[in-house]
Amino acid sequence: MSLPAEFATRARDIIAGRVAPVPARDSATVVVLREGPPGGLQVYLLRRKSTMAFAAGAYVFPGGSVDPRDSDHAVAWAGPSPAEWGRILAADERVARGLVCAAVRETFEESGVLLAGPGPDSVVADTTGDDWEADRLALIDRSLAFADFLAKRGLVLRSDLLKAWAHWITPEVEPKRFDTRFFVAVLPDGQRTRDVGGEADQVVWQRPEEAIELAHQGAIFLMPPTHKTLTELTAYDSVGAVLAAEREIVTILPKVLEIDGEWRLVTS
Repeated sequence: MSLPAEFATRARDIIAGRVAPVPARDSATVVVLREGPPGGLQVYLLRRKSTMAFAAGAYVFPGGSVDPRDSDHAVAWAGPSPAEWGRILAADERVARGLVCAAVRETFEESGVLLAGPGPDSVVADTTGDDWEADRLALIDRSLAFADFLAKRGLVLRSDLLKAWAHWITPEVEPKRFDTRFFVAVLPDGQRTRDVGGEADQVVWQRPEEAIELAHQGAIFLMPPTHKTLTELTAYDSVGAVLAAEREIVTILPKVLEIDGEWRLVTS
């Protein structure tokens, strides 16, 4: 992937040690899946507004940064424990707790999909009412903590509804960086995604191969992690096959290299 010319000076400064890379913030992204008619899986993508400071105009999966309160032990929890997730994610227990909580919270904020239920074997069936929308907005502006949101509704976070998929770190040349764990999850029965909300100006359910083809045609823009994830998903013909897949989580930190006088982003 070629980089804009304005990155060249910064890349040279970082490589030479004149400028220190910005620390990467812990974040989580969730690939929401469903079976698409007449079969085959679809993914939920949202287009980030052109005014966003990061990945403006790109089609992405729901997700965002970990809020310090996401690591709160008050978050009601069901499924694999934070310690178990720490082993899966190669992170300490506190970080793992925050990442899983952020994955569930951000997915609700950006898509309306809530991976939580009244108990360890149940999930909320509908999140489309005005009261749900008020809570969603309160979570977005951080006036409501996720632990308090769950407590007032008598819900528990369902960590078993998430599957770890990948780990990407934003290149060091970027002025805004994220250390992102990718998860996959299935759209719960009865729930519906939002038409649009928050940082997005358009959303779509798309087959992975269709999204990749649109990107190749220049009709949509995909960041490298999104493109790679969609490419991987084309190998599966159903949601069940994705959930059954064995994954080895390898950290990917793309490097910026000058090749034949052009600065490029290289992932391997």
